[in-house]
Amino acid sequence: MNHKLIALALSLGSTGWSLAAQPLLTPAALQPLLKDPQVRVIDIREPKGFDAAHIPGAVNAPYGKWRGPASNPGELPDQAKLVALVQSLGLTPHTHAVVVSTGKDATDFGAMARVYWTLKSLGLTELSIVNGGMQAWDAAKLPTSTTAVQVAPSTYAPTFDARWLATRDDVQQHVKLSNAVLVDSRPDAFYQGKTQAPAAKLAGTLPGAVQLDFNQWFVPGSSTFVETAKAKQVAAHIQHPEGQDAVAFCNTGHWAATDWFGLSEVAGLPNVKLYAGSMVDWTQSPDMPPMQNMPGRGEQLLRATQQWWQKKLN
Repeated sequence: MNHKLIALALSLGSTGWSLAAQPLLTPAALQPLLKDPQVRVIDIREPKGFDAAHIPGAVNAPYGKWRGPASNPGELPDQAKLVALVQSLGLTPHTHAVVVSTGKDATDFGAMARVYWTLKSLGLTELSIVNGGMQAWDAAKLPTSTTAVQVAPSTYAPTFDARWLATRDDVQQHVKLSNAVLVDSRPDAFYQGKTQAPAAKLAGTLPGAVQLDFNQWFVPGSSTFVETAKAKQVAAHIQHPEGQDAVAFCNTGHWAATDWFGLSEVAGLPNVKLYAGSMVDWTQSPDMPPMQNMPGRGEQLLRATQQWWQKKLN
């Protein structure tokens, strides 16, 4: 049977057809693909780590280039900047882009998922993440390189496809009409309003939101994303009525990218979107936004004072 499958894959390749890229690749599954000129490994670590050792043939595009300003990193960069970044990496609609980061923990996975989401929204259809990142690659004792790769820039000029994006206006309508599942990807302390991101003006969560802590997608004690069967069990915690959107959010669209990836790309749920700006964007609204699990006024003033002193001392 295995010989038949291999023969089928070779046949498909020779006729111009190929099997769809898997959203998660083990290092062992990625290694033979590196010979394909259409495969482009995008290493989103900082240059220091990339220069020390990277997957052979990989190109470097640090995560910060895919993010917004310090006031809200979850915002999308300008379209022109994204197009320039895609072109500098030599990407085209036919590229199989494989995203890799450190793999040091579950939070790091969110960086890979956020870049994957961005590339998908920019029109790439062949996309994968290295499950476990460089940590898994090194653990598999696979070869690395210190050679910088020069790729020819492409002329691909994509427009952003908003099918997987939820804006503040979209979420406001969902809250008003109760016509979407709002999925809070943050751990308990954030969801319950016991703490908040530094750039968020208020603690709490979106009205009616359900919690799906991003940590649930990983094999316990590791940064390895679970297999499909387990991912579907995790996704089953979300009651997702047919025809409704599911909107994943967190503080700045980082942890939520993991929920989006798990729900949409691995578990296969339809109509899953990412609120890129998330709670920082929501609470920066000029009008008082509706909130749930928000602490009392006294607690809010205390936290504001503590944050002020921390900034002053730093």
